[in-house]
Amino acid sequence: MDDSVPFTASAPAPSAGRPLLGQTILVVEDSRYACDAMRLMCLHSGARIRRADCLMSARRHLQIYRPSVIIVDLGLPDGSGADLIAELDAASPRISVILGISGDDGAQQSALRAGADGFLAKPLKSVAYFQKTILDLLPEDRRPTTQTSFRDEEVKPDPMAYQDDMAHIADVLTGPTDARTLDYAAQFLGGVARDANDTVLAEAARQLAASRARGAPVAPHAARVAGLVQNRLGRREAI
Repeated sequence: MDDSVPFTASAPAPSAGRPLLGQTILVVEDSRYACDAMRLMCLHSGARIRRADCLMSARRHLQIYRPSVIIVDLGLPDGSGADLIAELDAASPRISVILGISGDDGAQQSALRAGADGFLAKPLKSVAYFQKTILDLLPEDRRPTTQTSFRDEEVKPDPMAYQDDMAHIADVLTGPTDARTLDYAAQFLGGVARDANDTVLAEAARQLAASRARGAPVAPHAARVAGLVQNRLGRREAI
């Protein structure tokens, strides 16, 4: 199935108010909180959204249909999103718009080197930023014929999506805490906590990542991160 066929006379055309109408966006993102932000942006913009939470899931999606836009997080549980971007850039036919997304320093250059057309920086909150980034890269015949007035507003993801992310990483940390697991946990929690303005957890994740990078003992930092995650699950409150 190809979701990126040109518009027909019977298909709804994009408009200034719904500039991404007719687009199918595949979001490859392991954070439910970040994905909920993009769900709301797609809802405001008229686009359909589909989600994959890892490289394996994304490849399964792509065997069934071809989206018009794909947004790939650089840090995924089963590998680097840059590898998927490189595959998509080399594929024929090529997806119209390939975007990387991350909040990590240096991730933009990694995505662009892999073949991405553009990049979305986290935390992703502005609808206008989201719409403009995609529209600037879409083919001319997929853009609104009238000038788009970008919606200068911020989305507020569902707090329960943050709880889902805490539950996910709690499951990860109950397994073997080898180096790869700790690196993933620090990267994941650092990004999600920054998105949700959870400064305490973000700092704890940063300290864990810094200790890993220095080769220093990580047990105290890993224990603190695990405790903060359990604390947030126990409170069941919005951040």
